[in-house]
Amino acid sequence: MAASSSSDTAFSLWYCGQGKAEIRQEILTQPEDAEVRVRTIFSAISRGTESLVFAGRVPESEFGRMRAPFMAGDFPFPVKYGYAAVGRVHERGGTLGGKNVFALHPHQTTFNIPVASVVVLPDEIPPQRAVLAANMETALNGVWDAAPGPADRIAVIGAGVVGSLFAHLCGRMPGAEVTLVDINPARAELAAALGVGFAEPAKAARDCDLVVHASGSPDGLGTALELAGDEATVLEMSWYGNRPVTAPLGGPFHSRRLRLISSQVGSVAPSHRPRWSYNRRLSAALSLLADPRLDALIAPPIAFGDLPKLLPRILAEGSTALCQPVAYP
Repeated sequence: MAASSSSDTAFSLWYCGQGKAEIRQEILTQPEDAEVRVRTIFSAISRGTESLVFAGRVPESEFGRMRAPFMAGDFPFPVKYGYAAVGRVHERGGTLGGKNVFALHPHQTTFNIPVASVVVLPDEIPPQRAVLAANMETALNGVWDAAPGPADRIAVIGAGVVGSLFAHLCGRMPGAEVTLVDINPARAELAAALGVGFAEPAKAARDCDLVVHASGSPDGLGTALELAGDEATVLEMSWYGNRPVTAPLGGPFHSRRLRLISSQVGSVAPSHRPRWSYNRRLSAALSLLADPRLDALIAPPIAFGDLPKLLPRILAEGSTALCQPVAYP
């Protein structure tokens, strides 16, 4: 099926079965008064979450909480899923007409969306980098949850997109000693591009003030607990879907009084919740992308029409892809 669109026709990606995806056609109604029509330029695959959706590993207990904005269908399948779209407003735009915007929308060539649900891209941020906004929002919320301080020794386990963005944010704090920790030695080049340190797990510094776990692996959580200093915080940012996880909470865990906490982007961190809306947080995340060094996280784009055949490789366990952008015709 050709992946192009007219003014009233759109094509979208659907996860339709375990390990299966397809592109479906849908007819768009005319935008309502409070809506705009966006023609997508780029979207991005969220490897962590979308790999769980693709594999049918979303727990039934989380079907409601896992719904993304503007998702269609129901878990486990079929679902139209995704939440990192950048496009140009081209109909009923008003003051937004012709502007590039970010939206938490699934992978789709063209879509209607409420005006309140788009954020205009700052002029200095190119559309391809802007697809990192949802991941940056997750990292920003995690920083608020963890509350690192200047001169802290901080280890981030897992040099994926969220872990790398978290390290990048902490690396901007005065005197902070930030290390990305990953089993893949090739990630040292990424860490250097972001201006932070790198270590493989066996060589990572211990006695950290804060350890962030973002590898998605139970072994990584064990490493995080090993690196934490006495009475330090370990922030868990991985989500495992329906996979059981064993955490090593014996040994010195209690005697060292470690603090294990979770972070999840579905709610604004308690420290900021009284003052920050979701839209303000997303706007802040976009503004934090005004750093060309973050382009190191972005893989070469693939064509939207190729997604069904390429997703098994992109989402496979062990894939080394970071942020995978999708280009639209």
